Amino acid sequence: TLERSFVSAERVNGTIFGKVKGGLTVDLSGVVAFLPNSQVDVRPIKDVTALMNVVQPFQILKLDRKRGNIVVSRRSILEESRADARADFVANLSEGQIIEGTVKNLTDYGAFVDLGGVDGLLHVTDISWKRINHPSEALTIGQKVTVQVIRFNADTKRISLGMKQLATDPWEGIAERVPVGTDITGKVSNIADYGVFVDLGGGLEGLAHITELSWTKKNIHPSKILTIGQEVNVRVLEIDNEKRRISLGLKQTQENPWSLITAQYPAGTVLDGEVKAVTDVGIFVSLGGDVDALLPTSELGGVKADSFNKGDTIKARVIEADAEKEKFVLSLRALQGDQFMEAVGTTKKGDVVTCTVKSIETGGINVTFGDGLTGFIKRGDLSRDRSEQRADRFAVGEKVDAQIISIDAGSRKVTLSVKSRELAEEKQAMKEFGSADSGASLGDILGPVMKQAAKPAKTTKK
Repeated sequence: TLERSFVSAERVNGTIFGKVKGGLTVDLSGVVAFLPNSQVDVRPIKDVTALMNVVQPFQILKLDRKRGNIVVSRRSILEESRADARADFVANLSEGQIIEGTVKNLTDYGAFVDLGGVDGLLHVTDISWKRINHPSEALTIGQKVTVQVIRFNADTKRISLGMKQLATDPWEGIAERVPVGTDITGKVSNIADYGVFVDLGGGLEGLAHITELSWTKKNIHPSKILTIGQEVNVRVLEIDNEKRRISLGLKQTQENPWSLITAQYPAGTVLDGEVKAVTDVGIFVSLGGDVDALLPTSELGGVKADSFNKGDTIKARVIEADAEKEKFVLSLRALQGDQFMEAVGTTKKGDVVTCTVKSIETGGINVTFGDGLTGFIKRGDLSRDRSEQRADRFAVGEKVDAQIISIDAGSRKVTLSVKSRELAEEKQAMKEFGSADSGASLGDILGPVMKQAAKPAKTTKK
């Protein structure tokens, strides 16, 4: 009887009555058959107690009468039943249909749902309106779910499912519910290198870009500012309905320290700050409130940057304060320029001053005068007489009268001229003692007086 059933591929009834290594034993009307574990069910079963001592159909896979060896399968019977059920199910399936299913498996890209003999794919993007990194964040294996058929290919029998389609689209009327400029409370759902995702509730999620997290912390990872799960107050900066993107700002809900600092220290203010760092581009000075000002090397006014150390207090003048550009620039040169002008006092261009020769250069002489001011007399200005335009005819410490011909506050330089002083004296002498019709020359008028004036003053060597 069993041989005829095997040849005709007919089913036979039997009863599972025992366990052996690698499977179960089945009584086929008095003949013992072997049921391998792989042929018990369509999926592995840990507890077979419910299948024991129950009459049920089997398919004979192998029969060897000489050895008395029979191998049967329960799985093939179930697969045929599932195939029939699948065919009936697929025949009545349509897009938009809402059905119940059980989560069968989870992958990185979605979840497979058993719809009753037929599997459908629930893609990760169709699980929820809010962003989900992995299906395990919303589903578990064995969970009962209600899904909608969103795509069905009758040829390939592929079924695409959706869960979020059964919920209200949170983007409907978003512009009225969350208008741009609104401050809203949310929870940090994810942190990336480029910013922070914030769950706004109701299936809405926005991104606060790294540039919108802090007014002052620019080059640090977002994880140094916020943590996942942290509740934050953010401002809606932009809504893109087409791309379904919400741009958020964290710093906009906080007071801008740049505005406070620029209001406290407007351009022209002299302030004291703490040296935070010394770099190739200049010195960064802390002004409080996490705001740092830059003292560029070009504004050090001849002072070397390495003469300052971190923690030193430095006095400088604000030359640029722009809260919008987040730019705060200091200058020592500008401050030194003011000190220079204070030293200049009432001295002005055209004044004749008595100078002391400080040093002798190839192109002229360096001199000091007044309240510690320094100046320079070019070789061509040492005398109106070309033969006397030699720097080596002067000695360090020698006194010489010269006229101020320029005062440059920017470079803090004063340029003087003996030649200009002599020409000015000559012009004055002509005005006082000569006339156009007298026929007398300046030499005739002044004579030895001018010659005496041209000679360098005698120095008193110390």
